[in-house]
Amino acid sequence: MPLLPFSSNQAESQFKLAVLIDADNTQPAIIEGLLDEVAKYGVASVKRIYGDWTSTNLRSWKDRLLEHAIQPIQQFSYTTGKNATDSAMIIDAMDLLYSDKLDGFCIVSSDSDFTRLAARLRESGRTVYGFGEKKTPRAFVSVCDKFIYTEILRDNQEEADEDESRPAARPRKDFKVDRKLLKLLRDTVDDLADESGWAYLGGIGQKITLRSSEFDPRNYGFKKLGDLFRAVSQFETEERPQENGTGRQVYIRWKRRAH
Repeated sequence: MPLLPFSSNQAESQFKLAVLIDADNTQPAIIEGLLDEVAKYGVASVKRIYGDWTSTNLRSWKDRLLEHAIQPIQQFSYTTGKNATDSAMIIDAMDLLYSDKLDGFCIVSSDSDFTRLAARLRESGRTVYGFGEKKTPRAFVSVCDKFIYTEILRDNQEEADEDESRPAARPRKDFKVDRKLLKLLRDTVDDLADESGWAYLGGIGQKITLRSSEFDPRNYGFKKLGDLFRAVSQFETEERPQENGTGRQVYIRWKRRAH
């Protein structure tokens, strides 16, 4: 099952995905970015959001539901301190698993209560994409095939309105790679490198996702993986013409030390 965005020639065999959103633990500002991200991985055949819609706490969600054709699922909060929304999502996910022909699930929540659900869906051969804030417990992040932090999905206009005074993004030359990220990048390149040390960027992206479900170059301020590699001084990049096409392919190599 694919973890990376599908290409245009896969249109006839797009993944069918169920998008299940925990309204209690998700901000409305991410919805457009969320659905754009989901579209990279497949078709959102099911879009449901769970919460107590009689509560004023979810008022900001209501205008967005119709616009994006998301079905609200009502779950009354009968008991204080108990999250009935989680139970409703889990029950629906299992019903969908057995009743619909779905290839994968997008679980949108920062709640660790969905860890076992994600594991169960994967055991049934479904791909699981997790979406949550950076505070999401590690157990839930790790059990997903891929996990996307929702901070990078916030509505661009709303973010600009709220954060006008925020300092501009760091110039690429000021990017400092930490030891953990550097090891992840180097180990992945080494796994795929040919005898001369070069590895194809496309293969690196797929391999990194298998190693680290939450990896995304956008977490470090880069839109593309190639941009991230170019910002890390320990690597060198090379563009080569495609063998059977007109485009170009990017290759990465760990810089060799001069003797």
